Amino acid sequence: MSIPTRPLGNTGAHVSVLCLGGWHIGQPAVGEAESIRIMHAAIDHGVTFFDNAWDYHDGGSEELMGKALAGGKRHQVFLMTKNCGRDADTTRQHLDDSLRRLRTDVIDLWQFHEINYDNDPEWLVERGALAAALDAQKAGKVRFLGFTGHKHPDIFLRMLPLHPWDTCQLPVNVCDPFYRSSIRHVLPELRKRNVAAIGMKSLGGGNLEVGGRIVAGGVATADECIRYALSQDVASLVVGVDSMKVLEQDVAIARDFKPMEKAEADALLARVRPVAGDGRFEWSKSTQNFDGPYHRRQHGFDA
Repeated sequence: MSIPTRPLGNTGAHVSVLCLGGWHIGQPAVGEAESIRIMHAAIDHGVTFFDNAWDYHDGGSEELMGKALAGGKRHQVFLMTKNCGRDADTTRQHLDDSLRRLRTDVIDLWQFHEINYDNDPEWLVERGALAAALDAQKAGKVRFLGFTGHKHPDIFLRMLPLHPWDTCQLPVNVCDPFYRSSIRHVLPELRKRNVAAIGMKSLGGGNLEVGGRIVAGGVATADECIRYALSQDVASLVVGVDSMKVLEQDVAIARDFKPMEKAEADALLARVRPVAGDGRFEWSKSTQNFDGPYHRRQHGFDA
């Protein structure tokens, strides 16, 4: 039995409800052979939405994924990666790098990565990155365009009018409704604009085995976290997978998934609320701990 799929907004594509995260799978500690084995097993289980980014492990994640998808497996996945550029020249360079590393002629979904700083939206327009991305789409090098971020909802809302985006990747977890909430403030706007939401940070940062901040803090179980996130209006949920055990646990949750009933969700949120309002379990929203070093340097901060 494979895991369910959902429509990716208005793109016409359907994607698996779990998306294999590119950062975790590319960790050097996992090892190349094991990472490739996990990716092949993910495809066999029906996890056919793959995430990546130009800067993950200095390009190592893209290189590794390119190897895993060689030999005919590329056509079995909906492949997403992310551009870290904010100007036209860098945007074109990052696309060329990603296409080469991933060993493909086209990226299914190309997202602007880490729109986390208040001036990122204006930079994309003023410095030509958005125009270069649209040129790449017209040239057939990318099919769909989106953006990601994990800071304040206002930054997402400032991005949306710039372009009729296909997707937006954003934090979706049990603590989110009480702190700088994407679920409360951004998801409704995405629905209005027919932009597909891609969830992330369902455990507050981390994979199922390690538990992430939310699970490690005893706020909710991993099963509750993933089921809650999948019960929101998202097309897919990016999950960190760095072992076969974690893959099998994630897949089991997705296969058995049924949306949370309102009573269960309300009880879970009532339990979480006392410790969720100050962001202690969502550092990605208020600190630079989860910001990529490339983007920190881009904005003049030490990596």
